[in-house]
Amino acid sequence: MLRLTWVQPEDLIGHELRQAALDGREPSAIAARWRAAGGGDAPARAGASPGPVSRHLRLLAEDLLDELAELPSALAEDEPTDLDRIRARCPRWPARSEPAFSTPLRPRLEAAWLGRAVGCLLGKPVEKLPLDGIRSLARATGNWPLAAYFTARGVPADLAARHPWNRRSAATSLAENIDGMPEDDDLNYPLLNLLLLQRYGRSFTTADVARVWLDELPAGRAFTAERVAYRNLLCGLEPPLTARHRNPFREWIGALIRADVHGWTNPGDPAAAAEQAHRDAVLTHTANGVYAAMFVSAVIATAATGSHDVHACLRTGLTVVPPGSRLARAVRHAVRLAETHDDFDDVADALHAAHSPAHHWVHAVPNTALIAAALTHAGGDFTGSICRVVSGGWDTDSNGATAGSVAALLAGSPAALPDRWTAPLKNRLSTSVADFDGTGFDALAHLTHREATRP
Repeated sequence: MLRLTWVQPEDLIGHELRQAALDGREPSAIAARWRAAGGGDAPARAGASPGPVSRHLRLLAEDLLDELAELPSALAEDEPTDLDRIRARCPRWPARSEPAFSTPLRPRLEAAWLGRAVGCLLGKPVEKLPLDGIRSLARATGNWPLAAYFTARGVPADLAARHPWNRRSAATSLAENIDGMPEDDDLNYPLLNLLLLQRYGRSFTTADVARVWLDELPAGRAFTAERVAYRNLLCGLEPPLTARHRNPFREWIGALIRADVHGWTNPGDPAAAAEQAHRDAVLTHTANGVYAAMFVSAVIATAATGSHDVHACLRTGLTVVPPGSRLARAVRHAVRLAETHDDFDDVADALHAAHSPAHHWVHAVPNTALIAAALTHAGGDFTGSICRVVSGGWDTDSNGATAGSVAALLAGSPAALPDRWTAPLKNRLSTSVADFDGTGFDALAHLTHREATRP
């Protein structure tokens, strides 16, 4: 029996009920109807429940998803998705500017591609594991505080049974198995955005993003909000409705993991980077899901010049996010925690206490906060940043990728990244995005530099 993940109505309804409570709607009456009919919660960590429900319950789920979408939100004014309204709520929106580089851009871009891959690879085997599982597995092999790729060597059998490695990733991402950079959506999307810029330039539209996806992205390699938006495109819906229609994942992390290229190709111009990221993000996301992508793109655009430390980069990132939004408040809180605690475990524990009860582990709000906390606590150091963010749990590979990209840009060149991290990648990337499989990170830096310097 095929249970396609992230699209079954009986699973979407549970996620939508939680999302409604987060974004200022009152879903209790609809939740009661769902429970009374025999409906259950959304799967805690997987993308689909084990088996189908009755036709009646599935039809009810579809009707309730539409009813939930019509509920008014108390946060709608403070958390808009439209770009003009976002800008109007950002009193410190950055002025457009020409970049001022302290070092050449191309080596920084190669470092950024490598850093993104390394951070992703570090987090892959422990994706979906709880925080105590990550800590226990690393401690069992003498790798805590985290300082190297995870290994299964030396892990007691009972511990491995309680906290099994990510099934899809262990074969390619544990230290003893790494042979080049394996495929991951956290690298696929930067490749797709590189294609987007090559075909349409920096004035691309959201419809152009959709065209590239339909041409180049296998449907089975899209997940959560991206999979729902892909389905909506195939059903004839157009952006931005693709982000809203029966899409309870619209504030999850998917848009954030697509943001790097927008920052890399607008070095020194965080406003332009954020505007590009917005046009990309609204295909699949709304409100805080969009803000997360804008925040990261602005941080990266600032870091790409080599003229600012990580703290200045993070402050600039917040200038493109409505200050009253949930994402801005979460990032500010995370930075304060990182500034006032010596032990990052204490920071991670505080973030989990604040966010885990209400948020899914892939939601953009807690994950963006964790990225900001890790970069702050490590002072932008590459190893410190990726190890802290992965050790903090939640969406470990995506967070590692983003923190790695930022910290590697700040490091300035591939040579500045420790060889123990980059050598196992063998300058080779596997991907399902056509024509890029087996490409080297040096070649990707060349292509990205060409888009960044194109008039």
